[in-house]
Amino acid sequence: MAGVGSGYDLSTTTFSPEGRVFQLEYANKAVELSGTVVGVVCRDAVVLAVENVLPHRFVVSGTLRRVHTVDRHVAIAVGGMGPDGRHLVARARSEAENYRAVYGEAIPARVLADRVAGYAHLYSLYWHVRPFGCTAVIGAWDAVVGAVLYAVEPDGSVYKYRAYAHGKGRTAVRTELDKVRWAERERAEAMREVAGVVERSRDVVKDKPYELEMVVVGERGVERIDRFTAAESGGERSGGGDD
Repeated sequence: MAGVGSGYDLSTTTFSPEGRVFQLEYANKAVELSGTVVGVVCRDAVVLAVENVLPHRFVVSGTLRRVHTVDRHVAIAVGGMGPDGRHLVARARSEAENYRAVYGEAIPARVLADRVAGYAHLYSLYWHVRPFGCTAVIGAWDAVVGAVLYAVEPDGSVYKYRAYAHGKGRTAVRTELDKVRWAERERAEAMREVAGVVERSRDVVKDKPYELEMVVVGERGVERIDRFTAAESGGERSGGGDD
């Protein structure tokens, strides 16, 4: 991509003659080159999963964290640059806390998604900041409609999905997601299928070892966060935690 936006990629405030903002395209590229992030809405929950590529064999298992609890009924999976994602998660937690303090109830998923998207969009408007190099995939349980899934892109766009995938394995994963009727799957079955989809999207020769971090958000809220190693991607648990 080097040289494509020469002279027009120095700031988010500059449009190219074709109407492109190259800084936003570079931010999206950071997501495309990162580990795969997946979200699906099944019958009784929403399942989020992130492929955590281990950068070195000395990294302690479970150190990487890309799935975060925001509120009792909301979790966010981060695709792209982890530190950028943590900043958006902190903002989401602040929005959820403020909403509960003002209105005395949990923040609706759509409201949270719009607020996080608005915050991300601000970082594409000023020359002294850069866009977030991450995608925030928001899984939540809504008291009216049940499980819901939103994705906030680096440019501040937000969309509601039934199934979502981004990252380096996105093409293969999206193809497999298309073949499954997720609305008919129970959460346990959906977790196993998502783990298998991510595993099959990987190049066993070129790709580094990884952990698959998963979270299930159901009627009782964020119920559990598990990590799967490559050998356990059939669905066996390898440990859990919360943050």
